[in-house]
Amino acid sequence: MAVNNTQRPRGRVAGCLQAVLVPLIIIGIISAWNYFKDDESPSSSSSSSSSSSSSSDDKGGDSDGWKVGDCGGPDPDKGSDSYKKLDCDDSGATFKALKIMDGAILDDSIQCPAGTDIIIKVSISFGSSGGGGIPSSTVCGRNLSGDHPGDAGAGGGQLVKGDCIDSTAKEIPCASAGPDDYKVLDLVKTESECPAKTTDPLKLTLGIGRPYDVICGRKAA
Repeated sequence: MAVNNTQRPRGRVAGCLQAVLVPLIIIGIISAWNYFKDDESPSSSSSSSSSSSSSSDDKGGDSDGWKVGDCGGPDPDKGSDSYKKLDCDDSGATFKALKIMDGAILDDSIQCPAGTDIIIKVSISFGSSGGGGIPSSTVCGRNLSGDHPGDAGAGGGQLVKGDCIDSTAKEIPCASAGPDDYKVLDLVKTESECPAKTTDPLKLTLGIGRPYDVICGRKAA
């Protein structure tokens, strides 16, 4: 039986393949990094509190970081519910940033300060797709007009200390509150944290991410 002495040992073949594959893998990683870096296309999504105090997930914002004092307004080029940064003296500016908070996937985990009329949820997406994205920040904005539904007691925006609610914990304007309605004295995690003047602490159902579980209330009238 003839023996073929030209066959290479398996170990040497594997070594050769490794020598070829390692630089190819490195080149592939570098190429992929450059592709995603060049194709990076930040975008934003927003959740805006309208004058009727409702909140909805919208698209909006621009790629630059927001700062307190920045102004913004609708961005019709990106959709009817989109927003972008604008100079405060721009005719299209409708709100000013009161506070910049961390981004969050859960809406209830963000609690903007009293006076917030609109909430812009800014997120960053990578690639040409404009949908979804990674939450990066939240803009708590105040209207530049005289319409301020987020003021304490005005009946709109997020629930804050000084607001009024009905017996179902729905926010209402304090000006129209009756004997069966309540004034919000504080928003806390446990009843024991409510202020002394609290007569009607309202324990809420579980809300994932919500910074409070109890509404400390007393009769509004």
